[in-house]
Amino acid sequence: MSRRQFEITPDLMLRAYRAGLFPMAETRRGDRLYWLDPELRGVLPLDRFHLPRRLRRTVLSGPFTVTTNRDFHGVIAACAAPGEGREDTWINPEIERLFGALHRMGHAHSVEAWLPGEGGPQLAGGLYGVALGGAFFGESMFSRARDASKVALVHLVARLRLFGFTLLDAQFQTAHLAQFGCQEVPRQAYKRLLSEAVEEQARWQDAVAAESVAEEIRRLGA
Repeated sequence: MSRRQFEITPDLMLRAYRAGLFPMAETRRGDRLYWLDPELRGVLPLDRFHLPRRLRRTVLSGPFTVTTNRDFHGVIAACAAPGEGREDTWINPEIERLFGALHRMGHAHSVEAWLPGEGGPQLAGGLYGVALGGAFFGESMFSRARDASKVALVHLVARLRLFGFTLLDAQFQTAHLAQFGCQEVPRQAYKRLLSEAVEEQARWQDAVAAESVAEEIRRLGA
């Protein structure tokens, strides 16, 4: 982990991701970014994603409406905000600025889960990350309602499978992600997977038929 010594640009971010690095701030109010290159990397296998039966029912017939890239800035702002059991976050204003630029370039994407509310749909949970070739680098997720972030994750996995992605980088293994089959991969093995994935010709799409996504979700639960 090294301290930021020069201006980080969106192009530099993409080169760093291609090399297996990702940036974090020490705190929400911190003004420095650090490059991380963990010895063990959390990876969610797209071909062996575990979808619990109860969650599958919620995803397919629950109360959530799921969209992509409808409110990228709302998602990253919610991920940056303190929450229950989380007094601080690693997402500072510079991180928000850089990912906003990547979003405008077509490399950063969000998945949003909405619930009905007064005045219209309310953002209940979501996640965001970076797409590069056939690799998707998950950055952060948030939830304001039970299962909201999990629903967003399942929709992300279904879409990545449909679009031809081969690697879903979760950065770190956690108990929350372990229930979906997240594995810890040694650094060098991860970089071999990464080098192959970024050369793939996968392409993120917002316009995809809802039934195609639902059918892919059914396959996850098979």
